[in-house]
Amino acid sequence: MNGIKKYKLLVIQALQFNKQLCIEISDLWQMLHLTFNLAQNHQINLELLDEIPTLSKTNWPLFSNKEFKNIINNCNNLFTPGPD
Repeated sequence: MNGIKKYKLLVIQALQFNKQLCIEISDLWQMLHLTFNLAQNHQINLELLDEIPTLSKTNWPLFSNKEFKNIINNCNNLFTPGPD
């Protein structure tokens, strides 16, 4: 499979809220809860979404269920497939 190359995993950074790391689930929940409460009564300008460019539709080549399973079964968890 020529399209498979080694992929180095990125270093993961923890989420921060008020200069505190959100490592525990309770910290993450607190961050989401407070952020939601701060934004809850603010108006949203949906026209900002119109500024996002629309991407062209991608035509994917057809493949069978058998082809898909064959490729997935031959994948190594240390590699990532290329664009093909």
